[in-house]
Amino acid sequence: MAATGSEKQGGDGVKSFYVSTPIYYVNDAPHLGHAYTTVAGDVLTRWHRQRGEKVWYLTGTDEHGQKIMRTAEANDVTPQAWCDKLVEEAWKPLWEHLNIANDDFIRTTEKRHTDRVQEFVQDLYDKDQIYKGGYEGPYCVGCEEYKLPGDLIESEDGTKLCPIHKKPVELLKEENYFFKLSEYGPKLLEFYAANPGFIQPESARNEVVNFVTQGLQDLSISRSTFDWGVPVPWDEKHVIYVWVDALLNYATAVGYGANQEKFDETFPANVHLVGKDILRFHAVIWPAMLMAQGLPVPGRIAANGWLMVGGEKMSKSNLTGIKPQDLTSHFGVDAYRWYFLRAIAFGSDGSFSWEDFSARYTSELANDYGNLASRVAAMVGKYFGGALPEATAAGDAESAVQEGLAKAVDTADRKIGEELDFQGGILAIFEFVKQVNGYITEQEPWKVAKDESPEGQARLATILYTAAESLRGVAVLLNSVLPDTSQKLWESLGAEASLGALADQRVQDAGDWGRLPVGTTVTKGAVLFPRLEEKPA
Repeated sequence: MAATGSEKQGGDGVKSFYVSTPIYYVNDAPHLGHAYTTVAGDVLTRWHRQRGEKVWYLTGTDEHGQKIMRTAEANDVTPQAWCDKLVEEAWKPLWEHLNIANDDFIRTTEKRHTDRVQEFVQDLYDKDQIYKGGYEGPYCVGCEEYKLPGDLIESEDGTKLCPIHKKPVELLKEENYFFKLSEYGPKLLEFYAANPGFIQPESARNEVVNFVTQGLQDLSISRSTFDWGVPVPWDEKHVIYVWVDALLNYATAVGYGANQEKFDETFPANVHLVGKDILRFHAVIWPAMLMAQGLPVPGRIAANGWLMVGGEKMSKSNLTGIKPQDLTSHFGVDAYRWYFLRAIAFGSDGSFSWEDFSARYTSELANDYGNLASRVAAMVGKYFGGALPEATAAGDAESAVQEGLAKAVDTADRKIGEELDFQGGILAIFEFVKQVNGYITEQEPWKVAKDESPEGQARLATILYTAAESLRGVAVLLNSVLPDTSQKLWESLGAEASLGALADQRVQDAGDWGRLPVGTTVTKGAVLFPRLEEKPA
């Protein structure tokens, strides 16, 4: 049985926690759906970095294939010029705008990729895993995929349509080279049975198992009717099928055939994040290709659902593509990063609405979280001159808060770091925020402050230390989701000066009570989540 990503280690004994997004087609600018997956990967890898782990986060662009070629032609430029423009003017700037901390950005037109793709395919050919044949069938250029007749839907006039793009398929007949995918059906089924967590969620796993159980067809791995792609090394009248080219980025980006030490310490991916519409490529074709080469398969294929607008999958072709900047300009980047992972269970489809975003922003970010931070800083400033007081009168109420933080840490670490349940992890953190708000409401420090006796002042100091120390834990826990806001809160609490950089705080230790030193200077900074103006016209 092939090793999984969680079992194999590199030459130094420490394997990177390796996460990838799909590499995105550059036929147009990115929309919310692309950003959703990329932010999820960023939160996951930031979380593991803050655990103190070695991490590698990869994203990039898929730049070959018929769809890209036709888009470039429609814009009267070469395919390479089109790709260069979109990558440099749209894709990379958006990831920077959204505070994506990727370690690499690979483009499939780069020589470091194309050379290795040819070597990989040549090796399969030399191993008698590839043969020449012909194929005729319905092809969706949008998916860059031959469709099975049973997968198609019909329009009102009887035209056969791609079920994803809702556009007519093209009937293609051409000479191709084929990979012996059909031979790997039993091996894949055996692997799925031995590794039930390989495909997530369970509904996605069931779909793939059912698909493979019905029997696999050999895979066409070349095209001969156009030339925008990586040439087949033994027959340059053909270019390598764009999906074979694309899938190999996960290996070529981390040193396959070029840097063995890097490859050993990184490959395979622990988690491939993919959209559910490209699940079969990643859960069937990709592991079969790796098995054919004797390489380890990934640890997990995690399929996220679709973002829906008006009941349709969000996409440019369906005219429902929304630019992330349309939202970040109003709500801010951190709130944007938070909203989709908070509002939608990862792995399920979810509907976006401006009204829902506004309501959650106001209720949870502004009122619950932002207001808590402002109130605590203001009271420490008013009653203790900004110097964090010592907690000397703790009781059952404070013990409950301490237990609440420890529970939030354990739950969030398991859900975000292990289960990829971003929503569940974020909810656990915000349940603790609500608990701290309830604690302050019940303890009424503004009334306790009127008691000028030593006992009264000790009680007031204890309440405010408990609230500030709680926020210290929250800043650590939310750093992967809300990095800019967490940094502002960290500095407001005086933690940067007293505890060091926020990035160096370990999430698994965030519940260790009493880390914020007595005497630390607490300042009331800018409002973390300002009141929203009306929705722009």
